[in-house]
Amino acid sequence: MANAQDPTAVAREVFDIEAAAILGLKQVLDAQFARAVAEILATSGRVIVSGMGKSGIIANKIAATLASTGTPAFFMHPAEALHGDLGMVTPADVFVAVSNSGETEELVKLIPFLRDNGNAVVAMTGNAQSTLGTQSNLHLSIRVEREACPLQLAPTASTTAALAMGDALAVALMKARGFEEHQFARFHPGGSLGRRLLKRVRDEMKSEQLPFVDPQASADEVLATTTAGKLGISLVSSDRHRVIGIITDGDLRRALQRLREGFFALSAQQLMSPKPVTIGIDSSMNTALELMATHQITALVVVDDDSVVGVVQK
Repeated sequence: MANAQDPTAVAREVFDIEAAAILGLKQVLDAQFARAVAEILATSGRVIVSGMGKSGIIANKIAATLASTGTPAFFMHPAEALHGDLGMVTPADVFVAVSNSGETEELVKLIPFLRDNGNAVVAMTGNAQSTLGTQSNLHLSIRVEREACPLQLAPTASTTAALAMGDALAVALMKARGFEEHQFARFHPGGSLGRRLLKRVRDEMKSEQLPFVDPQASADEVLATTTAGKLGISLVSSDRHRVIGIITDGDLRRALQRLREGFFALSAQQLMSPKPVTIGIDSSMNTALELMATHQITALVVVDDDSVVGVVQK
């Protein structure tokens, strides 16, 4: 056992124990796993994942992972199930019970109902001969040699093994369904991937009080407009419809450093980069972000029928 006075050594030992627990699952994985995947793929219902205590926390995560990767799923607390939540279980649903011992009382009590209701039950336990292991339709072994807890009491390696088995199930289902990036984005509209693949430029662009400057505007005016606009740019235009150039805060800093006092004698037309990169208002944010990466810029001018309607940024 690692020296209790050396936290780093203790941490390394925990990592070794839990890594061994996950690798051990490879040795006990059998045809039951493929059958569980097939059962879930075939159902017209959902996957209901359940567990008590620490196993319940893992079950909740497994359900969340399944739901976000193309398999309709939700977590059900077994104690709440015994007091009315079983009304949410339809005969088409597949029930996944997570219990290291396989003897969790609240889960065992659900078996008669699930059997009578016609549900397929997949047990994830550390003991195939347990009540859950023997009374379920399918059994996935999450047996570990030992816990990382030195007292062999707190669920540690066993919960890691259960989590890994749940991830394996979710990934196998993803691949079987041909689940793709755009589908993942649909379930994650608030994330960066959702922003890239689901949103349009019109959803993300700034269109109010755009920082326009006249081509003959002084450097002072350009500085003031760029600062007030809070976009780090000024758009050079004589009519506020067609942009002939763009000036970034980087352009201003470089010109000021190079010219010193001479900077203030320049006009917007002399400071600008002509023919700025533009993008259509109905383009995807994915296209916009790729354009910005290609040109190594942080903002695009958004146009609609060649008229400027906004600015979109990374």
